[in-house]
Amino acid sequence: MIPKVVQAVAGQNFSVYAYFHDGTVRLLDALPLIQKGGVFVPLQNSDFFRDRLTVINDTVAWDVDGNRDPSTCVDLDPCELYESCPIVEDPLKEAI
Repeated sequence: MIPKVVQAVAGQNFSVYAYFHDGTVRLLDALPLIQKGGVFVPLQNSDFFRDRLTVINDTVAWDVDGNRDPSTCVDLDPCELYESCPIVEDPLKEAI
């Protein structure tokens, strides 16, 4: 099974709540990636990080050009996210 992200929500301090198709919510600390630079440089702007966060290719992604083109987005390996990010409570649970 290849895990699929169905929703991504920005958290505090460059974190992302990744909602997977199996119902789990996993928390990504994206700060170490952003600090590497390279393709992650645009994400250093907190507004860009939050506003361009989306799901493309069934995973957490940032729509860098704003045109939802999968070839120009920054996306993360869904298997790596699923295996390395801890399961957390849904931060939106109380909002429902």
